[in-house]
Amino acid sequence: MNRAAAEEWIRTHAEPIGAIELAHERPWATVMRVPLADGVAWFKSCGPVQAFEPRLTSGLFSRWTDRVAEVLAHDEERAWLLLADAGTPVGAFGNPPEAWLAALPLYAELQRGEVALTQDHLTHGVPDLRISTLPARYQELLQRPLPLDTEEISRLHRFATRFPELCDELATHDVPETIQHDDLHLANLYAQGERLRVLDWGDSSISHPFASLVVTFRFLEETNKLTPTDPWFARLREAYLEPWGPGLADAFALAIRVGTFAHAFAWGRQRDHLPEEARAEFDAGFAIILRRAVAQTLDAKGLASYLRSR
Repeated sequence: MNRAAAEEWIRTHAEPIGAIELAHERPWATVMRVPLADGVAWFKSCGPVQAFEPRLTSGLFSRWTDRVAEVLAHDEERAWLLLADAGTPVGAFGNPPEAWLAALPLYAELQRGEVALTQDHLTHGVPDLRISTLPARYQELLQRPLPLDTEEISRLHRFATRFPELCDELATHDVPETIQHDDLHLANLYAQGERLRVLDWGDSSISHPFASLVVTFRFLEETNKLTPTDPWFARLREAYLEPWGPGLADAFALAIRVGTFAHAFAWGRQRDHLPEEARAEFDAGFAIILRRAVAQTLDAKGLASYLRSR
């Protein structure tokens, strides 16, 4: 990113009252803080792996102004995005399940509304993780160097014939594929007064919508220490499914199982765009994602044994 050019572009769309500061720099994006008279704005320069994000975010804001960040400007060619401040991430409040109870139906409504634009999103670079693509991506995963032990990799290989069957079963539920945020956690849901907004759509794909909650549920387990049988998970599932209609609990469970693998496939794509020197740090997180996928290959007895060994 040419910082001087970026700052010049920012100043054509906002009036900073002080220095524009680097907030963070990652291989996939650079974020800068822009001080304004009435608050702050945020500039994001997206790397090639998520170059689709500015156009996607701008389009979502034009259609869903009450539940995504306000877009002040975007440049599709340079993959630049300027956002108004969206408040405070719910992680600052301890990631309360109550916030997700309010946000998930709104997010589901957005997903349903975006179904008609699925092909448009794909045309403009949103990654394709539709169910029909997943068996081939599973095979691609098996060809990668994975930060797992030998037995875990063997489990993935043994599950290779079962995974397409799960995909076929999920497809029979006939839930339309649409935008799937794939990073829906406590750092990407923001509260501003009574309003909740979803930010950071750079990990999105076109996929089964219900797989969105793979990440949401993971962080409720890890951050809030909710056990898998905690009643909150059923409450959140039902709140999320309500806009989709009745009778979808089985489809949801299957989508979570398949979606846990799809999430690993997405991480593999992200890894492909990293410089070699950044991969070791990335792999520490990648291993967690992969082990959650390995857990989906096991029955209840095998899962208990596997989790005790971690």
